[in-house]
Amino acid sequence: MSLYGALFTGVSGLAAQSQALGIASNNIANVNTNGYKASLTQFSTLLPSKTEAGSVASGGVKATAQALIQRQGLITTTQSDTDLALNGAGFFAVTDNLNLAPSRTELMYTRSGSFTQDADGYLRNAGGYYLQGWRLDSVGDLPGNRNDIEPINLNQLTGTASETTEINLRANLQASQTDHVGAYVPGVAATNMTSGAITPHFERTLEIFDTQGGAQPVRLSFLKTAANTWQYEISYEGPAANVTTAAGLPFANGTLTFDIDGTILTPAVGTPAEALASINIPWSAASGLAAQPIDLSFGMVGEASGLTQFKGASTLLSSGANGALFGGLESVKVDENGILQAIFDNGVQRDVFQLPVAFFQNPNGLSAVNGNAFISTDLSGDVTLLEASIGGAGTFSASALEASTVNLAKEFTDLITVQRAYSASTKIITTADQMLDEMIRIKR
Repeated sequence: MSLYGALFTGVSGLAAQSQALGIASNNIANVNTNGYKASLTQFSTLLPSKTEAGSVASGGVKATAQALIQRQGLITTTQSDTDLALNGAGFFAVTDNLNLAPSRTELMYTRSGSFTQDADGYLRNAGGYYLQGWRLDSVGDLPGNRNDIEPINLNQLTGTASETTEINLRANLQASQTDHVGAYVPGVAATNMTSGAITPHFERTLEIFDTQGGAQPVRLSFLKTAANTWQYEISYEGPAANVTTAAGLPFANGTLTFDIDGTILTPAVGTPAEALASINIPWSAASGLAAQPIDLSFGMVGEASGLTQFKGASTLLSSGANGALFGGLESVKVDENGILQAIFDNGVQRDVFQLPVAFFQNPNGLSAVNGNAFISTDLSGDVTLLEASIGGAGTFSASALEASTVNLAKEFTDLITVQRAYSASTKIITTADQMLDEMIRIKR
């Protein structure tokens, strides 16, 4: 090795330690950056392509940054419903533009889940990237093409209403009630309960919700006609013009029978048997509503879980009708599978989006870009958009953020060793300089 070679070796040491200082400094600066992945400095030797055996060649050192993108950060809780963290492998899929159908080349990937709603309703993180997701259809199913993702916009989640499709009834009909005497024909106004011609032994009015979110009153009337046998009629109590049923007639009626132990026997539908009546409210064209099918459940056959016939007075214990009035968006939440659920102020909850997990075979091969995000490279391989917890993908944590993976104690230790190594490299240069000066003095 020549003296000039020693000089260049010292210079390479200075350059390598300078780069190591830059890597450590970048880590320290991002100690509080959510989702940041610390990098590690790796040193390697630089030698001539060929050296003779036993000889010492002038060489140097090279520093490179090794990305530790795959390392999991600590999950910390927050107070924001739209703060998200990934627990396990994968990334959030994001873009830096509002293309409603982004291509694979436009996608970026991040672990920074500090998403907030911007002025236009889109969810953006601290780096300014738009969160992407699959839009779910009306029954909550994913699109057939898993590449069909789009920016999530909460302003598109307008108010919603939910129609009643099920009614559950818990009531008791008095077993000692005297049987009705005389004609009873529900389809004739002169001989039914709906018209008022026959006084029911028990009746109650329930509130249901139509397809436009309006509250509508329906009346259930009961009449005992024989031992353990009751007739029921269901009629509409609102404006007569809203339904096509003739005045004084019910839109549904039927017979209920009970066992000697007071539990209901019929109607019996399915296995295990349920006392279920399928009714249909015939809304008129003037109401602007379509016919509305509803399943009315009187409980399980042979059980005292719904409608019963005991000696006690006839009474309505409880009734439950699904559906809700029109309501506006109140909040959103994300479950561990990445399903974004809209919660409306009428109590309705609806699955509207599902977040994909962007999965790579070699995440450490991703290339970093501004805003704590990454883009795919040949080393990382192509991205696969997976559902959470499937195929090695991680799961989501709502109201949580992933902390930086920077270890300050290690970084401060690295600063000390880098500083010492840098000082040592300067000594190489000053020593070689002094030796060269001594050589020049020989001529003098």
